[in-house]
Amino acid sequence: MIRIGFGYDVHPFAENRELWLGGIRIDHPHGLKGHSDADVLIHAICDALLGAANLRDIGFHFPDTSDEYKHIDSKRLLRDTMRMLREADYELGNIDATIVTEQPKLNPFIPEMQKTLADVMKTPVGAISLKATTTEKLGFTGRGEGIAVYAVALLTN
Repeated sequence: MIRIGFGYDVHPFAENRELWLGGIRIDHPHGLKGHSDADVLIHAICDALLGAANLRDIGFHFPDTSDEYKHIDSKRLLRDTMRMLREADYELGNIDATIVTEQPKLNPFIPEMQKTLADVMKTPVGAISLKATTTEKLGFTGRGEGIAVYAVALLTN
């Protein structure tokens, strides 16, 4: 059987924060605001994975009201999500994610993000498709107010 899940997340830019995307730190004047490290890419991927397995969502498992997850490295959330999936007898087929932001330009970072995510998820790099796009200066991402990510996950069992 195959199952498909969809994830979406958004975080606004914030002063005095590091920018983490796909488990790597990217040099940029602004980071993202959030309870954890605000890795919007990992959060959308977690939601897609959890949705495909019908295991609720990231906020259910890792609530932003819990001090346990304050400033947490989102790679831990992804690792825990993969453990939950495998305990439920699912295995990753693939991830396809699109990062929406005007800045920073992400193309040079995509291979490192793919490798980092694949290592955390214990899956081949070829199973992780990442793309970056802009909104041609339209909407909150176009105005440089934050980053949005759309992700789809395919699971098998």
